[in-house]
Amino acid sequence: MKRTEEDGNGMDDSATRMILASASPRRRDLLTQAGYAFDVVPSDVDETAFSADGHNSARYAEVLALAKARSVAAQHPDRIVLGADTIVDCAGEIIGKPVDERDAERITRKLFSRPHEVITGLALVRLADGVEIVRSDVTTVYPRTLSDEQIAGHLAGRTWEGKAGAYAIQETGDEFVERIEGSLTNVVGLPMELLEQALADIPHILP
Repeated sequence: MKRTEEDGNGMDDSATRMILASASPRRRDLLTQAGYAFDVVPSDVDETAFSADGHNSARYAEVLALAKARSVAAQHPDRIVLGADTIVDCAGEIIGKPVDERDAERITRKLFSRPHEVITGLALVRLADGVEIVRSDVTTVYPRTLSDEQIAGHLAGRTWEGKAGAYAIQETGDEFVERIEGSLTNVVGLPMELLEQALADIPHILP
């Protein structure tokens, strides 16, 4: 597969190219670094319309990922569409993206006081032949205890915006995290090992 990525304008409709149903630059970077050929068509799914009630954390992430993939697949039925959604589970509370700075502070103080799980749901959909694969990956994060000064600096830097759990491990690095158990790319936003396994189950996708 050609090592390339486009913004979705003037796309080549070759069935060998995957569509990423996400505007996340972190997911784009992971796919590009791994050598995948893909186009980007962000999903317009409203995440707030989905309730976590009745779902465990992994299933909730899978439901969101599948909704995003199906939404874009409806426009491109012959293409494999990749949807993904990352959430955080801390002591049973499902945590997504903060709505504002006050919420980001609440989330940060909660997450960096105890271990928590980062969960990414992943869905691959091709409507033309009924392909629908849904999986999830879980990574346990053991955080460092943050001082008030570190928390204030984190909030002022606004790197929490648009991030599940109000932080990005690739930006905060060792300052925020002592160690992890599981996939690092899962914490970044797309479990690449799981993606490779899922794509291997679909014929005529990878060379």
